[in-house]
Amino acid sequence: NAMKSITHWAAAGAALLLGLQLNLTAADADGVDPGLLKLPPPAGGQQYVEVNIRQNLIGLVARAAEAQEPEIARMLREIRGIRVSVVGLDDSNRGEINEQFSRLRTSLTSADWDAVATVRDGSENVHVFVKTRGEEAIEGVVVQVQDDHGEAILVSVTGNLRPEQIGMLGERFDIEPLKKIGRKIERP
Repeated sequence: NAMKSITHWAAAGAALLLGLQLNLTAADADGVDPGLLKLPPPAGGQQYVEVNIRQNLIGLVARAAEAQEPEIARMLREIRGIRVSVVGLDDSNRGEINEQFSRLRTSLTSADWDAVATVRDGSENVHVFVKTRGEEAIEGVVVQVQDDHGEAILVSVTGNLRPEQIGMLGERFDIEPLKKIGRKIERP
């Protein structure tokens, strides 16, 4: 379950880093990096988890990883931010989340992010956007996952990444949508 995985990671990250608002509207995306937008907490009291790790905290993790995992440390130094929002869904907020996800997709497309994957599998909808710089670097990745029976997940990563590093990042931080993207990138 993604909620348990994210919750577990958030608790571990907070303990490790000793303490780790933007609303999701098209107008907000004009003045900020769209890759760091988040889902606002639901008004109806549904389950909500947010993990926001900025560059300074990522730098601390990179420094700690340098001796044991130099490749991970190099990758982490190129990341500006990681944000994960998970919202429990029910009939009271499903329409609002659909609308917010739709606005975000429009904002990302308007800001020259590329929609690279859309998957509808049963009750799960997944949208993946990337912002590239040239042929070698990814400046940002946004993954929207919505399971109409359970939760909505928004994952965003900004920085300077190579495509093959996306899966490594997902594995390192136990972010399932990024792990899946990494597995797809690794396949010939």
